[in-house]
Amino acid sequence: MNTIPNIPKNERKRIVIVGGGFAGLKLARKLMKSHFQVVLFDKNNYHQFQPLFYQVATAGLEPSAISFPLRKIFQAQQHLHFRVATVDRIEPGTQEIFTNIGKIDYDYLVLAMGATTNYFGNKGIAEHAVPMKSLSEALQLRNTILTHFEKALSASQLEDRKTLMNIVVVGGGPTGVELAGAIAEMRNVILPKDYPELDFSQMEVSLLEAGPKVLNGYSEASSVKAEAYLEKLGVNVQTAAMVADYDGQAVTLKDGRTLNSRTVIWAAGVKANEIGGIPAEAYGRARRLIVDRQNRIKGVENIFAIGDLAYMETEKYPQAHPQVAQVALQQASLLHRNLKHMEDHKPLREFRYTDKGSLATVGRNLAVADLPFLHFQGFIAWVLWLFVHLMSIVGVKNRLFVFINWAWSYFTYDQSLRLLINPKEDEPVTEPKATPAEA
Repeated sequence: MNTIPNIPKNERKRIVIVGGGFAGLKLARKLMKSHFQVVLFDKNNYHQFQPLFYQVATAGLEPSAISFPLRKIFQAQQHLHFRVATVDRIEPGTQEIFTNIGKIDYDYLVLAMGATTNYFGNKGIAEHAVPMKSLSEALQLRNTILTHFEKALSASQLEDRKTLMNIVVVGGGPTGVELAGAIAEMRNVILPKDYPELDFSQMEVSLLEAGPKVLNGYSEASSVKAEAYLEKLGVNVQTAAMVADYDGQAVTLKDGRTLNSRTVIWAAGVKANEIGGIPAEAYGRARRLIVDRQNRIKGVENIFAIGDLAYMETEKYPQAHPQVAQVALQQASLLHRNLKHMEDHKPLREFRYTDKGSLATVGRNLAVADLPFLHFQGFIAWVLWLFVHLMSIVGVKNRLFVFINWAWSYFTYDQSLRLLINPKEDEPVTEPKATPAEA
């Protein structure tokens, strides 16, 4: 395989970063003014703000509002090179990385590819359910929901119409809770105006959680309040409800019950993205890579893993850190310092996670907040959620667009992005596949 052209080898040590998510982007930006040459790979040419995927899926935000071109971030950076590529494998012995556009050697390699949907080996769910781990999948979900409402208008049988309208969200974590709440609000306020011929009292929004409560990992008060908020919006919340199978028409639970729906959204679990060349003993739970307190991968030299990919056990987190943005950002910041310490032959620092709290929104004026020393719910938590997420989006223009969309939706009780966009304009409305469409 040929070496990737136009990335000159110079006297600077080369750091290769795989993944432009929260962790990879944070590290690359920290290294822009360093004495390293930095090469960043990502399969997309943009950074995605994952916490707001559900708002794209429910027509609350346009995709461009929560994505930002990576090349714009790194303009005028002479020693930072970005390439759109997929990484196939690593050769730790020769310190080379092989991609679909060629190979490149490295002095230090940082893996920050994040996680993908985990179907836990269930082929039926993998084939028929709709995931939401990328911008293209969020758009696919929007297409699926709108297509099924268009089909419901033409359904002659009541049961067929209800099956097309019903939506089941599997997974009671923050993503599932926020998605179920947003869909319920669409059903209650927006969709009846778009589809006055349909009886939305027949539409059921269900949230299925295999555990004993929603928002597992949050405080008991926040979990109870979130479930109450969902029920207030008309969501059918079922805990201790483990999904056994889904055939595209009906969800079957372990206890034998079924729920009819053509739209099942899978938000029940994630697993780490994998890459060839990493030794088998380096993999931990959910295929995350076992790392030490400096994020060095077990069994290899000069290769690090940060963010959702990293599995680091500590006394406080014996089952590893949660797969949230704050962990990724803090690990990237520490690795930036440790890379400099390695060059200066200084002792490396250990990673210690500072939990800044957890937020989840359920709907308009409804949210829960678990801060380190304070738990509260309601309007204030909702405002805090808005502020934190708005300020976390990359790009001032994107923040402005998101704020305008949120303000418009809040004061008008409406959204203007309910667009059914097929891959080709001349194609009729057809049943979307469960696999991601091209964005």
